[in-house]
Amino acid sequence: MLKILDKYIIKKYLSTFFFTALMFSMIATIIDFSEKVENFIEEPCTKKQIFFEYYLNFIPYINGLLWPLFSLIAVVFFTSRLAYNTEIIPILEAGVSFKRLLRPFMLGAAVLVFLLLIGNHLVIPYGNKYRLHFLHTYVWKNDDKGKTENIHMFIGEGSKVFIKYYRKRDTIANELRLETFKNGQLVSIVEAATAKWMGYPNKWQLQDFRKRTFNGLKESLVVSSKSMDTILNIVPEDFVRFNNQKEMMPTYELSTFIAQEKERGLTPTKNFELEIHRRTADPASIFILTIIGVAVAARKVRGGMGLHLAIGIGLGAAFIVISRFSNTFVTNLNFPALIGVWIPNILFSFLGLFLVKRAQQ
Repeated sequence: MLKILDKYIIKKYLSTFFFTALMFSMIATIIDFSEKVENFIEEPCTKKQIFFEYYLNFIPYINGLLWPLFSLIAVVFFTSRLAYNTEIIPILEAGVSFKRLLRPFMLGAAVLVFLLLIGNHLVIPYGNKYRLHFLHTYVWKNDDKGKTENIHMFIGEGSKVFIKYYRKRDTIANELRLETFKNGQLVSIVEAATAKWMGYPNKWQLQDFRKRTFNGLKESLVVSSKSMDTILNIVPEDFVRFNNQKEMMPTYELSTFIAQEKERGLTPTKNFELEIHRRTADPASIFILTIIGVAVAARKVRGGMGLHLAIGIGLGAAFIVISRFSNTFVTNLNFPALIGVWIPNILFSFLGLFLVKRAQQ
């Protein structure tokens, strides 16, 4: 049962948090617009596209990245004001323990964690599809890093394909070679001068092809200059790779994509695995930073709110720096993605416990 004090703290925490998020969102939008305004003027994009496709999805994206930091700033600001007005000391003197004081803060944090979990795993990636499609069309035109030469990939159990060169503009694969294995033995080889994408479901048209079939020591050869339609487990999207492609996929799509990439033996999936774990670790950090914020700002000290905010922002900056370092370890070293993403939360959990014990003394 929530008491008046709990409702008061939760209300103030959430209202301060959303005000902080609103202010930073406005600042981020203005800065982003000033950087891209020339592209908006030069490119044939409409005001409707700029607002609905880009900025309407940019705001949730930037908030998804910074909500943990916003929570720390909001808690430090609000708690510091309570301490400055000598409101916390009477609460503690009335017999309320510091742990009991933390309860409404944690309930407020739980609301934010729940919203950010839904946003990170579903809502924000869906919006990023429109935001990044806009950027790749009008701003980052040469951002596609997809491989187009000497491509090797597994397209199914016992099937391997090699493509000498793939032309993205007309979806044509040149010098295609398809090898099929059964029980570890090569059973057929299909080679084609060109293979053109004909549409779903994975339909390709081979031109100037030849097919070699092996049956023990026997071999048969079919050569044809005519076209042949066939089904290959390849789509044009397999040749498109953006650095931020992982941000466009909800978690269920991202998990499927990682499994497919591993089966095909394509690009390393560490960055994609990092993204999945980050979507859960970031919301969890709101709990940790909330505890740290209360422990830091609950004492009335010389320097007041300004000192508390400086400490809070410094801790937030340290958290972001450690997060980037841990991501680098995962990407460049043989380090598990799960552990790498959660290292900042683990370290700051110990810091939070230390500050809480100190605050209780």
